[in-house]
Amino acid sequence: MEKIKLSSSLEDYLEAIYNILLHSEKVRAVDISRELNVSRASVTEALKKLDELDFVNYGRYETLSLTESGKKYAVEVLSKHNHIQDFFEKILGAEHEEACENACKIEHIISENILDRLVAFTEFTKLHPEKYNEFVQYYKERRNQ
Repeated sequence: MEKIKLSSSLEDYLEAIYNILLHSEKVRAVDISRELNVSRASVTEALKKLDELDFVNYGRYETLSLTESGKKYAVEVLSKHNHIQDFFEKILGAEHEEACENACKIEHIISENILDRLVAFTEFTKLHPEKYNEFVQYYKERRNQ
């Protein structure tokens, strides 16, 4: 069975629902609206689409939940986000806010191949800090030219 590829927006909704569920027992449309800073009408439309695709269980006046496929997809998006943010902060030295903001954008478009290379590079630098220090020195010299 071919994996469904959601739009960036719908991926953000799944990620928001998952994040809310990590800190709360229930999720309501208003919670998602606040989390993503979008209108309730936008949330309702997104939830209808996600329900049709069997990623959420949604009833108009009820709390909602992720289906198994919805949870799996949300975890994949969150994992991409975390790997990219980790790379930006720990390897490139970006500030947390900038790293998070850029990871949110890139998580939707990065290929599995590039993500795998990014993760491998991050892991390599942890195993070989001397090589990482050489990179940092090179980068500093390059910026000062």
